Amino acid sequence: MGLTQSDESPMESRNHTRAFEFILLGLSSQPDRQELVFGLFLAMYLVGAAGNLLIILAIGSDAHLHTPMYFFLSNLSLVDFCFISATVPKMLVNIQTQTQSISYSGCLAQIYFCILLANMDNFLLTAMAYDRYVAICHPLHYSSKMSLHVCALMLGSSWFIASLHSLLHTLLMARLDFCASNVIPYFFCDLIPLLQLSCSNTQLNQLMILLLGGTIVLMPFLGILVSYTCIVSAVLRVPSARGKQKVFSTCGSHLTVVILFYGTITGVYLSPSSSHSPDKASLASVLYMVVTPMLNPFIYCLRNKDMKGALRKLFNLKALFCGL
Repeated sequence: MGLTQSDESPMESRNHTRAFEFILLGLSSQPDRQELVFGLFLAMYLVGAAGNLLIILAIGSDAHLHTPMYFFLSNLSLVDFCFISATVPKMLVNIQTQTQSISYSGCLAQIYFCILLANMDNFLLTAMAYDRYVAICHPLHYSSKMSLHVCALMLGSSWFIASLHSLLHTLLMARLDFCASNVIPYFFCDLIPLLQLSCSNTQLNQLMILLLGGTIVLMPFLGILVSYTCIVSAVLRVPSARGKQKVFSTCGSHLTVVILFYGTITGVYLSPSSSHSPDKASLASVLYMVVTPMLNPFIYCLRNKDMKGALRKLFNLKALFCGL
């Protein structure tokens, strides 16, 4: 439902804007494909949610994995579980009820949590890169540089900065008026498409996205780049090929997730405008919001012997309880 021009006072118009609903186009407007889309997204959600929760349970139940690297990995899995839960259930409900609407407040809530959780993914991947850098380049100082106090400080400051950043963009969005089209070409509420629908001045919003958003994405990425540059430099000094392979194997899973995360971000937000069609943008958003959180558990479990062992112990423990 779009807003129409009227003779309402500014206060009445603003109140009317608060009750505004947006239309989420999703991935397909063809009714005969909705069941396929529903089944596909339900499967991806269940797999992603179960995989991330299993990693949290496996790490929590195995004392050998109570280390900084797995501390950050369990938090990454928690964030990915919340990330996929912030958008997909609403899409599934809309398909089942044959509606495409989301309330104004619901849209702002999605924006807040999506920015918050995306920032946390970014920060946690950086913290994990720093952990690998310290473990490989400064192994003698690892226990002091990656102590419980340091890890807790890194995690707490990440949540604090991510919360402030997402709150700022949500409050800036809440001050805008919407009086034209209300159709969002994605299956969730995203910052840029919503700004394009506003009839208010969005220069401040765009400036904050450019300055703060760019900084929050770029600085952690540079931190990861510097960490891996130092790691590669240290590995090249290892004399044996087996030693090099062993060192690289400890970073393989993390590096794969980093490439997947930043690759999908590039596809959604940094692709050239000439090739930025709604269909391509929608597909890229699925890779970023759903596929990446779903694949992360598989990447860490398939390439990590410690995680495989922890999962075996977890399933053996479950089988033991079921047999009692």
